Amino acid sequence: MVLLTVLDVLMLVVGAVGMIYQVACVLKSLVSKPVRFPDAPMDKRYAVLISARNEEQVIGNLIGCIREQTYPAELIDIWLVADNCTDHTADLVRSLGCNVVERHNDQLIGKGYALTYLLDHMIDEGLSDTYDAYFVFDADNRLDKHYFEEMNKAFHAGFRILTSYRNSVNLNDNWVSSGSALWFIRESRFLNNSRMLFGSSCHVGGTGFMFSKEVMKRNKGWKFHLLTEDLEFTMDSVLHGDRVGYCGTAILYDEQPVTFAQSWRQRLRWSKGFLQVFRFYGPYLIRRAVRERDFSAVDFTLLLCPFTVLSVFRIALGMLFAAFGFVTWQSQIGAISGWANGIVFAVLGMMGLAGLTIVAECDQIGATNKELFAYVLSFPIYMLSYVPISFQAIFSKAQWKPIQHKG
Repeated sequence: MVLLTVLDVLMLVVGAVGMIYQVACVLKSLVSKPVRFPDAPMDKRYAVLISARNEEQVIGNLIGCIREQTYPAELIDIWLVADNCTDHTADLVRSLGCNVVERHNDQLIGKGYALTYLLDHMIDEGLSDTYDAYFVFDADNRLDKHYFEEMNKAFHAGFRILTSYRNSVNLNDNWVSSGSALWFIRESRFLNNSRMLFGSSCHVGGTGFMFSKEVMKRNKGWKFHLLTEDLEFTMDSVLHGDRVGYCGTAILYDEQPVTFAQSWRQRLRWSKGFLQVFRFYGPYLIRRAVRERDFSAVDFTLLLCPFTVLSVFRIALGMLFAAFGFVTWQSQIGAISGWANGIVFAVLGMMGLAGLTIVAECDQIGATNKELFAYVLSFPIYMLSYVPISFQAIFSKAQWKPIQHKG
């Protein structure tokens, strides 16, 4: 009985703190001017790291965007690892004058392993020290022409790790792509932007981020291989005392899944990756939050907190106690009903958040008013699907699988 009460209080407190923090982030973002970095000399040399698996349909778009930057082209080198490719990705990228490293390994699968292989090659060849920092992109990305110029300003301002504004090339394809796109736009505007305003560390997304040569050397290349290697990199950086910066004026366009099956598979991998990262980094984050009073550690502890695992454990324990007569069935049914009511309020909140994101970022979202209204209504469906996905992630063995891109 005491254990059930402790679990209920823990989930209530953590949930309430998380909700209050989310509201504070939204309000801070709405009432404060975003951080802008001063002009800086365009004199740094950058390496672009791209992991690609059968991406010949889209990779040319990204390379074209990089070549058309306002930043001096001679200071940007493109490095691509053709990871277990069976198409002509490697040949195409070579023909465009980029550096290509081919990797064939069907045992160690995933973007993290591919980046490790690529950076190890550059280190072994003595080429890694020629760059001041490294950018990581996915093959389907496109960039605003000022992207490198803006990120360079933030790099000159002193940030050793940076992430950027993540938009979408296909938000208005359907309700699946819009749900994913709105989620990332919301994260850029109402989380990373607010974290910068609060002076805390930001969250590196899976693409569109940069890290300095010093960070690369500390990590001896790339050492992150969990299913969400970007989140793992963020947690490791926070534990090392780095403040991950956010440059909202550097805009990246990502291609989102358009079928629910693709989206489910992708988010299942993310959910499993969150559990992995919490398992390996959660205790250290909590320790840092307590000992160092590091707000970033508190923030990311809330982000990683496995609510679904706690909920499943709480329900199972409550049913077991009820079966043995320690508590009444009515009390446990009442607890489940209370959670159901919470879900209803969460749905309304998600609709409001999607609408607020659209209003606040209307200049960045290309869709008709009719489409936007439909996406606000469908956003809760997209988000609620995380409930069964998170439940499946507890028991499944999710693996990295490529998503087909149409370009």
